Amino acid sequence: MLISRRHVLAGAIAAPAVISFSRLANAATTLKISHQFPSSSGDEGDFRDRLVRKFAAEVEKRSNGELKFEIYPGSSLMKTNAQFSAMRKGALDMSLYPISYAGGEAPECNIGLMPCLVSSYAQGLAWKTKPVGEEFATYLDGKGIKIITWVWQAGGAASRERPLVTPADAKGMKIRGGSREMDLMLQAAGAAVLNLPSNELYVAMQTGACDAGITSSTSLISFRLEELSKNLATGKGKSYWFMLEPLLMSKTIFDKLPKAQQDLITTVGAEMEPFGLKGAQEDDVKVAEVFSKAGAKVSDLDDAVIEQWRTIARDTAWKDYAGKTALSAKLLKLAEEVQA
Repeated sequence: MLISRRHVLAGAIAAPAVISFSRLANAATTLKISHQFPSSSGDEGDFRDRLVRKFAAEVEKRSNGELKFEIYPGSSLMKTNAQFSAMRKGALDMSLYPISYAGGEAPECNIGLMPCLVSSYAQGLAWKTKPVGEEFATYLDGKGIKIITWVWQAGGAASRERPLVTPADAKGMKIRGGSREMDLMLQAAGAAVLNLPSNELYVAMQTGACDAGITSSTSLISFRLEELSKNLATGKGKSYWFMLEPLLMSKTIFDKLPKAQQDLITTVGAEMEPFGLKGAQEDDVKVAEVFSKAGAKVSDLDDAVIEQWRTIARDTAWKDYAGKTALSAKLLKLAEEVQA
């Protein structure tokens, strides 16, 4: 076959277009999101997994496919407690993560599950634009973590035999509280405590290693704890247990993205917050229905009971946390300034 000069020139002219197209075809960045919660399907299932999927779909759509996501529910990519450290190192891109789980390597994070400090969703969500939220976000940024979506959840206590409502009920029980500060309050009430992520609660209660588990309403449902429990103290309306469970991103990964993609991620992340609030509040109601249907006795908390817990929390958890570092003391003081 003869190759004419015209063919050569045509090929040379076309080459940049081919190269350009090839570069565009490979331009997509895929981010991995890991979390401990069960997978969802469509509009059904754990709202935290649905929030992650909704976030991923919206970012991919608005970026015209330049940003794509792989989602790993149920700690299928890596173990729950390893996710925070992995994000700090840039080994994991994103996670929807109970922030108090990071307390071992970043003690100030335990403010995200400080008993009786936050008593309503409005109070918790107000942190974002208040000095406490700005200070906390700056602290996490320095640890290599960015908050993308602020999510708060109320929690309740599921127990195998005896109800766990008042501090007096806790005496002699083996209880999972969810953070060092929760554990300090429970121990002062006479309980033995267990330190484990909520996705391990079912087995702990099934084997008798745990008498009661305190966790978010959504986790109480998703991890099917009604199958093992005769009692539930709900977080509906009032609770001494409010946890910050934000969608987080590795700062190392975030900083490598173009400014337009960074802005898109933070914009869509903020847009997910009403969805997170709605999901949490709906599950506070749903959990009572699920446990009641399974035959459990359901109790709600009132102001008098909350104040009993708060009195203990101030003398134990709050005092211990404030004494850790100067920043801990500052964060606690700033959080107390945010009214319920």
